[in-house]
Amino acid sequence: MKRITIKNMIVTTVLLLSLGSCEKSFLELQPPTSLTPEAALATEADLQVALRGAYAGLKSTALYGRSLMVIGDMMGDNTYQSVLNTNRYTAFNSYNYTVTDGDVSGLWTASYSVILRANNIINSTIAENANIQQIKGEAYAIRALAYYNLVRYFATPYTSDPTSLGVPIITVYQADLKPGRAKVSEVYALINKDLTQAYTLMTKFTNSSQFSKYAARALQAKVYLTMGDKTNAKTAALDVITNSGFTPLTVAGHAAYWAGVAPRTDKVETLLEISFDAVANNAFDALSYIYLQSGNYGDMLCSTDLYALFEAADGRKALYATGTRGGLASIFVNKYTSFTGDHSDTKVIRFSEMYLIAAEASYPSNIADALKYVNEVTSRRGATAIASSGSILFEDIINERRKELAFEGERYLDLQRLNRNVVRSKNYPAAALSIDFTNFRRIMPIPQGELDANPNIKTQQNPGWF
Repeated sequence: MKRITIKNMIVTTVLLLSLGSCEKSFLELQPPTSLTPEAALATEADLQVALRGAYAGLKSTALYGRSLMVIGDMMGDNTYQSVLNTNRYTAFNSYNYTVTDGDVSGLWTASYSVILRANNIINSTIAENANIQQIKGEAYAIRALAYYNLVRYFATPYTSDPTSLGVPIITVYQADLKPGRAKVSEVYALINKDLTQAYTLMTKFTNSSQFSKYAARALQAKVYLTMGDKTNAKTAALDVITNSGFTPLTVAGHAAYWAGVAPRTDKVETLLEISFDAVANNAFDALSYIYLQSGNYGDMLCSTDLYALFEAADGRKALYATGTRGGLASIFVNKYTSFTGDHSDTKVIRFSEMYLIAAEASYPSNIADALKYVNEVTSRRGATAIASSGSILFEDIINERRKELAFEGERYLDLQRLNRNVVRSKNYPAAALSIDFTNFRRIMPIPQGELDANPNIKTQQNPGWF
């Protein structure tokens, strides 16, 4: 099988862009291999088509179609693989994946494919107007999101060592490019630069399936928190809370919110989601199939220690049901309920998380604010208000994040940025109950295919994977 590398994707992306360009006479057509992004993207309509392609890339099963959400909770302590399973994500359940793992290479190649599509939009030389600025702003935000995922999985956390090797930075089209890895700090600098550009350029809100000004700002709040920059994280989160016009999800609307399958235009809760419908969906590879029991794979279950955190009156608890699978007592995840017709969308950035970011960023300098913002969430879920102090308050805030964002792909990445060991319940394999923060498998390897194709990255494999 031909390996997919960054170089392969650069050429393929330009060829795909040529299919969406405006018609020309036969004599004016250039050979496909010489068609530049500038020629392929010659009009505003071309850019709009390319933008749809960038969003489509995020639907990949390797990204928000399924893997990011499953792996982000499985490599932590929220979701585990049932004894009755279809052998999907087994290596992450047991922490024994390798440099040739298909899910690892899928995350790498799908992310760079999205980045290349965004780059061609960003670098377009079409004369700018409000529409072009909006399109470019969305492309900047998409590129930032892709790099944010890559650097969190394939590099040492910023909070541990910002000078360590991150991931290759590609911002231009160059078919023979073979980039080495930039520093973690350099990748985050690009992400923040892109998000500032996105925030500046965008003026329109269409619906929750597209980036908007405040979705970009919300992503930046997440980025700053990941960097341990509490001051900027709080500022960005409060900007979204105060100025975006969004309203948070309430307990009364909780069940209907998660059962909904269409992008929202009402600015309730969802700042960004990846939209799937009856035509554009991942079919049997959809996220809902891996969790739902009836007529689906149902491989993934909720860990017992996560379920124990929910009080009886907590509206979120209704998303989880107890039962039996493979002869064992199990807790089923019903957060993604639609798998036929209009499929469940994947929530990427939610308004309620902004309160959780503001709460965590307020600790320990402003305890009153930390309590105020975390209880903006508990009060809307039917949960008991948090009233703790000191280090217990911090743990309560982190646990509230765990409950609120469960099965949305955030838990493992929280443990990474907090430099914490993964301590799992007995639902997991005995050999993978405790994964120390220093374990080399806490950082994904650069895929073997990329090492083989790129001499400049061949000597830059992550420690332990040699």
